[in-house]
Amino acid sequence: MRPMLIATLAVFVAACGQPKVDPEFGRKVRAYLLENPEILIEVSDALKVKQSSKSIDSVRKELERDPRDKVINPDGVITVVELFDYNCGYCKLIAPQVMELARTHPQVRFVFKDMVIFGETSEYAAAATALTKTPEQYTALHKALMAAKPLNDAVATRIITAHGLDPAAVRREQASTARKRYFGDVHVIAQKLGVEGTPAFIIGDTLIPGADPDALKAAIAAELRKKG
Repeated sequence: MRPMLIATLAVFVAACGQPKVDPEFGRKVRAYLLENPEILIEVSDALKVKQSSKSIDSVRKELERDPRDKVINPDGVITVVELFDYNCGYCKLIAPQVMELARTHPQVRFVFKDMVIFGETSEYAAAATALTKTPEQYTALHKALMAAKPLNDAVATRIITAHGLDPAAVRREQASTARKRYFGDVHVIAQKLGVEGTPAFIIGDTLIPGADPDALKAAIAAELRKKG
C-alpha cells in the first residue's frame, strides 16, 4: 500500500504543473484508488495533522506560556492546554476527569485558557478565577464553578463569595480593559487553530476537539513517552 501511496502523491504533483505521468501508470493508480479509497482518507488525515502541527507551532508561546492563564503543576515536563467555558456542558462533563488527571500526573502542566463563548456569566466566572491568589484557591473555585448546573449570575456570586472573593472586585475585573483583551486574545488563538467550540485540548502537536477523555489520556501518555 505504501508504494502506491507514494505513486498517488506523484500523480497529485503531476496535476499541479509538473511533468505528466505515463497514461498507463495513471490508469493503474486510478484503478488502485477506486479499489482502495481509504488511501485518500489516509492522505487527508496526514495532511490535517501536518497543518494542525504548523498552526500549533505558530502560537505555541501564547498557548503554553501566557502569564495570564491559570496553571496546575507548573513544573511539569509536558503541557496540556484546555480552552474552555464555565457554561459549556461538555466542559463540565469532562472537568472532573481533567482535574483528576492533573492530580495524578504532577509531571504534566495543565494550562487553563478562558475561551468565553456563552456570554456574560461565563465572563464573570472567568474574571473571578483570575483573582484567585493560590493554586489551591483556583482549583477549588474552578471545580465549584464547573460543578454548577446551570451557572447563572446568582449561583456564580454565591460560589465566588464562598471562596473568599468579593463579587464587586470580580465585576471590576470583568469590565477591565486587560480582562477583555485577554478574552479577545484567546479567541484569536482559537481562530488560528480552527477551534470553534469548547472544550479543546492541545498536547504537543495534537489538537483534541471536544470532551474525549480517552484521546486526552492517550495524547498525554504519548507525549510523556517522548520524554523518556
